[in-house]
Amino acid sequence: MSVVSDIDISEPGKQGWAPGSLSLAALSFACGIGLWWVATVAGFSELPTPWAVLSRIIELGIDGQLWWDMYASLRRVLIGFALGSILAVPVGFLMGWYGIARALIDPWIQFFRVIPPLAIIPLAIVTMGIDETPKIFVIFLAAFLSAVVSTYQGVVSVDKTYINAARVLGASDGTIFARVVIPASTPFILVGFRIGLGSAWATVVAAELIAAQSGLGFRMQQAQLYYDLPTIFVSLVAIGILGLIMDRIVVRVEERLTHWQERV
Repeated sequence: MSVVSDIDISEPGKQGWAPGSLSLAALSFACGIGLWWVATVAGFSELPTPWAVLSRIIELGIDGQLWWDMYASLRRVLIGFALGSILAVPVGFLMGWYGIARALIDPWIQFFRVIPPLAIIPLAIVTMGIDETPKIFVIFLAAFLSAVVSTYQGVVSVDKTYINAARVLGASDGTIFARVVIPASTPFILVGFRIGLGSAWATVVAAELIAAQSGLGFRMQQAQLYYDLPTIFVSLVAIGILGLIMDRIVVRVEERLTHWQERV
């Protein structure tokens, strides 16, 4: 049995939304929309009203354009994020567990981490063309760099007391890694996933602004050419809703996998 998972934490806190917090979240959104409406009637005439944006959402939804753009962007994010996260976890474990791997890989991670993924987009387009490959690649890179650093930090942050206790009990390195290091690193990994999701959405919008024929970023660019502010707001709202849903899914997974962890 895992040394970490044996810790008994009674009534741990939750990061997800309980019924009470859902009500507060709904109230918060309502207040935000109210402030938005007040701003439109108080002199910020450039802003579209909430009603104008809602009408545009309905119009684009009936037309089918909104759903297609959401699908195109979501597909790119999911593919790039999944590939980046899947590769980041084993690389982060290698860096954290083996000093040689850390010495070989970490300089490259830090080198690419300080280069914004947006700066890679022109190079990716020139070398990979203008189809889906460069867009997915830059999303992959953004998600990978976020998750690999978090995974590595999770491994090196494992309390050495647990590792030493497992060794005293006769556990092998493989057992220690599987039953102590992985459970203790899971919260860090999932935080990296959450950060990677935000980076993935920011990157896909930028990629679609440069070279795309569909997607929420592409739609915002087209709307900008015609000064169509309601459509720009529709894309922003869609990105925010999709990102929020994906973040809540990761949080729920985190709660299930790290139920032993004490929360405030």
